[in-house]
Amino acid sequence: MKVAIIKYNAGNIRSVSFALDRLGVEHVITADPDEIRGADKVIFPGVGEASSTMKYLKDNKLDELILSLKQPVLGICLGMQLMCSYSEEGDVDCLGIFKEKVKKFVLPNPNPQLIKVPHMGWNAITNVNSDLFDISLENKFVYFVHSYYVALGGDTAATTHYIHPFSSALHKDNFYATQFHPEKSGDVGSKILENFIKL
Repeated sequence: MKVAIIKYNAGNIRSVSFALDRLGVEHVITADPDEIRGADKVIFPGVGEASSTMKYLKDNKLDELILSLKQPVLGICLGMQLMCSYSEEGDVDCLGIFKEKVKKFVLPNPNPQLIKVPHMGWNAITNVNSDLFDISLENKFVYFVHSYYVALGGDTAATTHYIHPFSSALHKDNFYATQFHPEKSGDVGSKILENFIKL
C-alpha cells in the first residue's frame, strides 16, 4: 500500500502525515506526477485561500493531474472546496469534480445565540452515505475550522448543521472529500482515514 499526500502551497499537510504515521500507513509527501499517479491512494489536504491556491495548482499543472487520477482520492478542508465547481472565496472556478458550490457563511440577523464565523470546533456528521463511513459513524463528532461551506447537493455524503445544513463530506466515483479534519478528529477521524485506506 502506497499513499501519496499531494504537496502544494497549502498548510496542514504535515498533520495529515502525522495521522498516517499513527496508523502505521506508509506514505510520501510529493508533487511528483509519476509518484502521485503510481500511488494506491492519494490525499489532497489543505488550509489556505481558494483563488491563490487554484492559481498555484494550474501554474504547476496539478489541476490536470488531480483530474486524471483513477485511484481513490481524499480531499480535506480546502482540498474538498477546491474539488467543487466554484468558490466565492476569491470568486474562482475550481476543479469541478463535484457539482456543488462553495459559499461563505452568513451570520443570522438577529444573532441571539452569538454564532461566530469561522465555524470552529466539534460538530456532528449525520446522514452518512458513502463507503468512507459506516453506520457506527452516524452522529459522531469531528473537528471543523472553516468560514466557507459546501452547499448540499447530489454529491453530499454527510451533513452537518451550522447556521444551516451543509455538506460535511462529498463522494463521486473515486473522489471522496471531507470539510472537517479527520487528522484532528481523534478516534473517529482515525476510523475515517482507515476506511479510506481500505477502499
